[in-house]
Amino acid sequence: MIELDTTDRLILRALTQDATQTASALGRSLGLSQPATWRRIRRLYDSGVINGQRLDLDREKLGFGVTVFLGVKLATKGRVSLEDFERAVTAIPEVQTVEHILGVYDYRLRIVARDISDFERILRRRIMMLPGVGDVEANVLLSEERRPGPIG
Repeated sequence: MIELDTTDRLILRALTQDATQTASALGRSLGLSQPATWRRIRRLYDSGVINGQRLDLDREKLGFGVTVFLGVKLATKGRVSLEDFERAVTAIPEVQTVEHILGVYDYRLRIVARDISDFERILRRRIMMLPGVGDVEANVLLSEERRPGPIG
């Protein structure tokens, strides 16, 4: 685990708001030089604290108005490997995340669809046809507040 000071935490908070900021602009806002800021950012990348940058797409503007969290319980754990299920489910483009979890369900999937009937099609023709799928439970996302996560 890397030791983070107050400046590191300020850099992380700023980058979670806008990861496209240059080291120069970020340094100016924090009262640091560009080289000092760049070295700190590089250290955060090298240590694995920052894993990369991702685009935050507006799913609705792309035509995907429904997000569903789907709990999946495998019916035949002994006959189907977890790797086989994971490989098959990640090949479905509407599946955004696959989380192997502990609890009533074995997996939690985040699925995007154009509308509820599109989700039903994905569920019936793709998800339910996967190897080992047993019980499923769908929860439709109504709203979402994004949090940057614990920085300290």
